Amino acid sequence: MSRYVFTSESVTEGHPDKICDQVSDAVLDALLAQDPSSRVACETVVNTGLCLITGEVTSNSQVDFIHLVRDVIREIGYSGARAGGFDATSCAVLVALDQQSPDIAQGVNEADDHSGDPLDKVGAGDQGIMFGYACDDTPELMPLPISLAHRLARQLAAVRHDGSLSYLLPDGKTQVSVVYENDRPVAIDTIVISTQHTSEVEGISDENGIRERITQDLWTHVVEPATADLPLKPNREATRFLVNPTGKFVVGGPQGDAGLTGRKIIVDTYGGYARHGGGAFSGKDPTKVDRSAAYAARFVAKCLVAAGLAQRAEVQLSYAIGVAKPVSILVESFGTGKLTNDELTALVQEHFDLRPGAIIEQFKLRQLPQQRGGRFYQDTAAYGHFGRPDLKLPWEDVTDKASSLLQAEAQQQKQRSSL
Repeated sequence: MSRYVFTSESVTEGHPDKICDQVSDAVLDALLAQDPSSRVACETVVNTGLCLITGEVTSNSQVDFIHLVRDVIREIGYSGARAGGFDATSCAVLVALDQQSPDIAQGVNEADDHSGDPLDKVGAGDQGIMFGYACDDTPELMPLPISLAHRLARQLAAVRHDGSLSYLLPDGKTQVSVVYENDRPVAIDTIVISTQHTSEVEGISDENGIRERITQDLWTHVVEPATADLPLKPNREATRFLVNPTGKFVVGGPQGDAGLTGRKIIVDTYGGYARHGGGAFSGKDPTKVDRSAAYAARFVAKCLVAAGLAQRAEVQLSYAIGVAKPVSILVESFGTGKLTNDELTALVQEHFDLRPGAIIEQFKLRQLPQQRGGRFYQDTAAYGHFGRPDLKLPWEDVTDKASSLLQAEAQQQKQRSSL
């Protein structure tokens, strides 16, 4: 019997890197909502008293970027007397956006390998590799460690926003270690939560007293509610629970650490349980395959698992800049597939159109901000881009495709057996 412990982490929306991801995606939303053909690559930097947005934008949209940035920061919770050294109203907002390079634009505008098909004409916005993954650990077909870490991070933010724990401040991190036996989760070994807080907690000012109070409150208000509906729950006696291990966490957010777009790509995806191609998502329009093809790869992997063709599936895609068709497609089922990896790969090649134009069209990636009231990508920028039933993400809706894939495989199996 194989036994191991796997750990994943998440962060709250007030983490400096996540502030940047949300600002970059808010910029993307605002531009696409007015002009769905906008080309956007927006990077954000935050530090004490400063937010800088930079990158490349080609769009007909008219956006007040400074007002937009301040609204995002305020919504996260950095405003007023408790904002520390990073306040939505008073921080400097610098805008340094250029136009997209014409050398890149020409390959995206008209793919090198097109043959007249409109979907063939959209070339990949860059070269690169993307991975998608799914497994049957959870109902949303995500690895359990990252799923739990996100649950805790979201609940930690929720009790701050609703005032249940009024001493909490925006910055926070969660980490969950899960015990696996024969590749199945069997226990929750350790939970770590680091949460920013006021210097005094409900009349308590000594460091040990503060940590004891926060530990008790977080178990009651965060851990228990976040895991109440799960068959595998943490146990107060058996699960190690570590809170603010350094003792206190008063100075946080951009005052404590600088933040940058794209530095939480493992949090955004599968918590390290699957491979990652290295490309970040936030601030990038759908022609950037770092984002759109990673969504498509997740869709393919989830379809394979939902159809019962594998318990675990990882899909790798690769692209060349200015070329529509993927350079390569690979499926790895880690020995859990009903078909061989070669057969699964052939099935994917036959039944999924993974050209950038087709991906954009299938998921309506350009229209989503407009359809969702001007805001879509910003909501994916915290708590993960996958396994999010709260957001109704089109790349997570696999019911119909998984069913048709299963029927196609059954038909092929019937044909093979008749030979």
